[in-house]
Amino acid sequence: MKKIAVALLAGTAILGAQAVAAPKTKVPPEPQTVSQVCSQCHGDRGISTSPIFPNLAAQNEQYLVRELHNFRDRKRDDPHAQAYMWGMANRLTDEVIDKVANYFSALPPPPPDLGQNPKEIAAGKEIFEKGIASEQVPACQLCHGPTGAGSATIPRLAGQHREYLATQLLAFRDNERQNMIMHSNVAHMTDQQVRDISAYLSSL
Repeated sequence: MKKIAVALLAGTAILGAQAVAAPKTKVPPEPQTVSQVCSQCHGDRGISTSPIFPNLAAQNEQYLVRELHNFRDRKRDDPHAQAYMWGMANRLTDEVIDKVANYFSALPPPPPDLGQNPKEIAAGKEIFEKGIASEQVPACQLCHGPTGAGSATIPRLAGQHREYLATQLLAFRDNERQNMIMHSNVAHMTDQQVRDISAYLSSL
């Protein structure tokens, strides 16, 4: 319970101190790295070519910078990161990371996936907005905002691929991706609850 309380306080403090990020109105020139490397999996406009890879369009710039540094420096060591991003990011300079993050963050957000199961969407919405108190699962919106847009280093989840979201939530739950707050928040979630929340977020 102590960890959950810390997570709730952290999320509330972050939301109180920072405004929810909004997409930028002007997209900067596409960095060469995007067209030559990133676009192979994430698309040149930030809409990924496969649901196992995340959409990057309108993702929060500070979050992208942090994660690209973590990939490059091999600090993010979940199986997905090791398989795909360690090799891709190992030669990125700080300047290139900043340009890539700035470019993707300025793109329009991905469209919602409206083909999800309505029952799963409704169940996921309930978890996102209210959490599951009996299972020590806090409301996701406390940190990620009421629309799932996140802020600063907290990622945007709205419009993300369901398959990618589920993979990451399971990695947090099973302690394959290191993040103390997220591990505590999802430690008691069932596979079905993971599917539900992923379906809801992809529909936003």
